[in-house]
Amino acid sequence: MSSPVLSPAAAAGLSPRRKSLVLAICCVSIVVVVMDISIVNVALPSMGRDLHASESGRQWAVDAYTLVLAAFLVLAGATADRVGRRRVFQAGLAAFGLGSVLCGLAPDIGWLIAARALQAVGGTMLNPVAMAIVATTFTGAAERARAIGVFASMSGLALALGPVLGGGLVDALGWRSVFWINVPIVAVAIVCAALFVPESRAERARRFDPVGQVLMVLVLGCVVYAIIESSALGWTSPVIIGLLAVAALGVAGLLGYEPRRADPLLELRLFRSVPFSSAIVMALFALCGFGAFLFVTTQYLQDVRGLSPVAAGLCLLPVGLPVLVVAPLTGRAVGARGPLIPLVVAGMALALGGGMSLGLGPETPLPAVLAVHLVFGVFLGAVNPPITNAAISGMPRSMAGLAGSLASTGRQTGTTLGVAISGTLIGPQIAQGGTAFTGAAHRVWWMLVVLGAGIIVLAVISSSRWARATAERAGTRADPHP
Repeated sequence: MSSPVLSPAAAAGLSPRRKSLVLAICCVSIVVVVMDISIVNVALPSMGRDLHASESGRQWAVDAYTLVLAAFLVLAGATADRVGRRRVFQAGLAAFGLGSVLCGLAPDIGWLIAARALQAVGGTMLNPVAMAIVATTFTGAAERARAIGVFASMSGLALALGPVLGGGLVDALGWRSVFWINVPIVAVAIVCAALFVPESRAERARRFDPVGQVLMVLVLGCVVYAIIESSALGWTSPVIIGLLAVAALGVAGLLGYEPRRADPLLELRLFRSVPFSSAIVMALFALCGFGAFLFVTTQYLQDVRGLSPVAAGLCLLPVGLPVLVVAPLTGRAVGARGPLIPLVVAGMALALGGGMSLGLGPETPLPAVLAVHLVFGVFLGAVNPPITNAAISGMPRSMAGLAGSLASTGRQTGTTLGVAISGTLIGPQIAQGGTAFTGAAHRVWWMLVVLGAGIIVLAVISSSRWARATAERAGTRADPHP
């Protein structure tokens, strides 16, 4: 017998304790999914040596996960809106746990990359779906903003603390333990979801869009593959040019095909909202910057400075600590005053962190390195809550899962591109280490300065009166079947 579906009236009647339990369960799911993006970074050197992986193999160990997340998050969000968010959430936990087991058993890099993709399939059913569960459980605007602030802060905290936990696990138990640790957490979350998370669906089911899904996978896969393999094949290689051409055709196909569908995978009408569109681009910029920072920094600390995995993880602790303080404050500030100031602070911190990183070298005093990491922690704590809130504010409730999944897609696409681009920029110099590595990393740090400036510009534009008017119009037009 199926469980009753949560209506808006029923959601408003849930006790504060029940709502807090739902939020906690959703936060646990986002922590394990997002932490597996960053926890693997600190294990890359040990993993690469043990599995005899090339630099492109290391990149794919990260990007196989984030690429699948980016490609299928929208489908997962829309599916959850249709068949039931709790049901999809539990299926995602099970798939994520199975993928973690297979990662822990991987005998070579190919197996690991495939298992990471399976992990990500489960992750697609957790990230946007948990967001939609939170959005439908907390019905008041103020309490929803606070809950989203907590949820988003867990995402940032997981990204930042992943290397710390990963470093300790790698040193104590080996790199496989960074995957084994997920299994008991997922098992407990499955049970708790069955007991405490109410079922909910969109008021109107959206039909599947297989053509749109294939085109989206084609575009993201071709772009990322071209970037990662460009260092080995060269940008003028027929393979790379062909991949980019296919990606361009895929974009044209999406723009031409999706508007003609009643229920498209990519609801392009949502992008008529300037704050929504800006939130997606800012999410891409922000996580591209952080993904690049994390990929380069974990290898700088171990391969250039010669630190152990646990020492490298501890050096990244200043990234995680500010998130604990800044993210909740940012969530409250967004609820009270809007997203402009937190986004400007985040953009300035990303640009400043990139600029400060230009001075890093093999002999840079450790306090200076930690100061740079602290700035990146401020950035990470300030950027997630306003982006998350902007993505779903003003959108129809029936499209909460879709809107949330598009924001998550922007994040995961950004992380994927950040790792791919930074790996391409520094790849040939990783083996040389020393000043060759840090010199090549300058190109990555300048990229972060530009991305930070881009976030500031978009924050100002999206907070204008004109932009808010576009959000109001898009919110009323996006769902033709309320």
